[in-house]
Amino acid sequence: MPSDRRSRKRLATRRCISNAATRLFLARGFDHVTVDEIAAAADVGRMTVFNHFPRKEDMFFDRDEEGREILRDALRQRDPRISPIETLRLLAYRLVAEQSPYVEFSAGSQGFIETIEGSETLKARARGIRDEIAQVVAAALSECAGRESGDPAAHLAAGLLLATWTVAFIQAHRTFRQRRDAGDAKAAFLAMVDKGTIGLKAAMAGTPYA
Repeated sequence: MPSDRRSRKRLATRRCISNAATRLFLARGFDHVTVDEIAAAADVGRMTVFNHFPRKEDMFFDRDEEGREILRDALRQRDPRISPIETLRLLAYRLVAEQSPYVEFSAGSQGFIETIEGSETLKARARGIRDEIAQVVAAALSECAGRESGDPAAHLAAGLLLATWTVAFIQAHRTFRQRRDAGDAKAAFLAMVDKGTIGLKAAMAGTPYA
């Protein structure tokens, strides 16, 4: 169908731009690559790049929206016998088991992290994404518990969850840098998620989230 064909073509163009941008960013650093260079590498016009990615940073964090959907879906589809907080802990294990790119700790992912560390723009956007995801998680927690979207307990839970996962990611990447072992890095990630979840459940005791 034409609309489906159009959607597939748009998705393919978006992926081509993102892949070209990522290659350039990793090779030369985010701040040293221009949008015109990305357009040339992807063989598209400058406006086509902006039609798909309003901000240059969006080309680097192109999996952001997909990641948000994974978190939303985990809570929307959770087993009602399992608490929302436990559901998200189990999600971390599932992502590791499925070898999700979100929990990849490898030489390739190190290049991604180093590119972020080398750019103040990317570091600022990473912090912004973390805050936005906290809002997404808070809304999804409230929804699955049948509470108002502004429920302060949901926002506290989401903030603590994002803090836990952020520290877990940092520790896992640090472990990989030191040992060059993906298995050890994933174990470090899950151990930190487990430890943070214990505190999160204690903090949320008496709420529908724990």
